[in-house]
Amino acid sequence: MLQRQLTINCKGRLISLEDPLVMGILNVTPDSFFDGGKYKTEKAVLRRVEEMMQEGAAIIDVGGVSSRPGSEDVSELEELGRVIPAIRLIAENFPEVILSVDTFRARVAEASVEAGAAMINDISAGRFDGKMYETLARLSVPYVLMHMQGQPKNMQQNPSYEDVVQEVLDFFIGKLGILRELGIKDILLDVGFGFGKTLEHNYRLLKDLHIFKILEQPLLVGLSRKSMICKLLNIKPVAALNATTALNLVALQQGAKILRVHDVREAVEVIETWKQLEAIE
Repeated sequence: MLQRQLTINCKGRLISLEDPLVMGILNVTPDSFFDGGKYKTEKAVLRRVEEMMQEGAAIIDVGGVSSRPGSEDVSELEELGRVIPAIRLIAENFPEVILSVDTFRARVAEASVEAGAAMINDISAGRFDGKMYETLARLSVPYVLMHMQGQPKNMQQNPSYEDVVQEVLDFFIGKLGILRELGIKDILLDVGFGFGKTLEHNYRLLKDLHIFKILEQPLLVGLSRKSMICKLLNIKPVAALNATTALNLVALQQGAKILRVHDVREAVEVIETWKQLEAIE
């Protein structure tokens, strides 16, 4: 069964998902696992956004809290101080860009939408803030619902599943029922590669990603330079682009509609080559 939802409404702009899109990552944090600390100034933020847009990013995802394994939380006030100026700056200089905010806090989500964001990307699926879902219902923006076992500071200590694919599927079914009752329609699913999963869990989810199409919601995939690559190949994130590209192709073959990446040009290229293959009968 194919995903039926082929558009998402981003504050009045209908974005087609007929063809896969690229979401570029912009971490305004000092400690993200790959690019933490690179975008501290307004000039650096604007330069990076312009670069990603020129390379073909359809969405820019702004995050102010690192969710790498073992990371410690930061206060709501500090997160607001990181992401709101960045979102406002980008929205003022690039009004055509679709901005997403990577946050698990309802207050940050609401302030980000007021500042110019048009999508909420929540690693906690509403588990960390009891006000998130009611806030989403009021905001009426697309929501990325991600699965994670545990919390970033402990999620990789001993992740355990009897059947990782079935348990993530059941998790989504339950959350989708709640969100739909609240009138939240534009929902994207992220199985949460690297978030409370072993190496084997991650690759099982990727191999069986097509199963999640039965939920008829667009699939967002974030594999970029993650530990499931680095641990397998015994490399650092800086050397993980080639394998990231290979796994992104697999994700597209399995039904992914949005690739969330650090490296936009390469992701756009893999989408274009995949589309050419798909066009051949």
